[in-house]
Amino acid sequence: MKKIQLSVYLDPQTFRTLDVFAERRGQPKSLVAEAAIASFLSPDDSDRREAVVAKRLDRIARLLERLERNDTIMLETLALFIRFWLTSVPALPEQSSPAARAKGAERYDRFIEALGRRLSSGSTVLKEVSFDLNAEIPE
Repeated sequence: MKKIQLSVYLDPQTFRTLDVFAERRGQPKSLVAEAAIASFLSPDDSDRREAVVAKRLDRIARLLERLERNDTIMLETLALFIRFWLTSVPALPEQSSPAARAKGAERYDRFIEALGRRLSSGSTVLKEVSFDLNAEIPE
């Protein structure tokens, strides 16, 4: 098939980019320009880009749904624990209050240390619960 000649004017930077790209590929500049124009005019190109964007958006949506589920589990767990703790732990008598505060501060410090160790190791209760539930579900 006979090709039709087209003369175009390019700004110097675009021409240098075309020249470098064609040299690197070992192709004539006219072939590179023809492929670029064909790609630009191709309706499939925009469809492919749209499909890629849609796929990424779907992945992000699934990730956000998983994060929302994990947050719901965490908040419900914390709320149940607080309710249980408040209903099962009796109030302290006035005379034992300073000693109880000191013991509470000590326990809190140990809790923060243990939390830091677990978070730095990557081990979480949520993962353990998920693994336990998956093991109990019959196939």
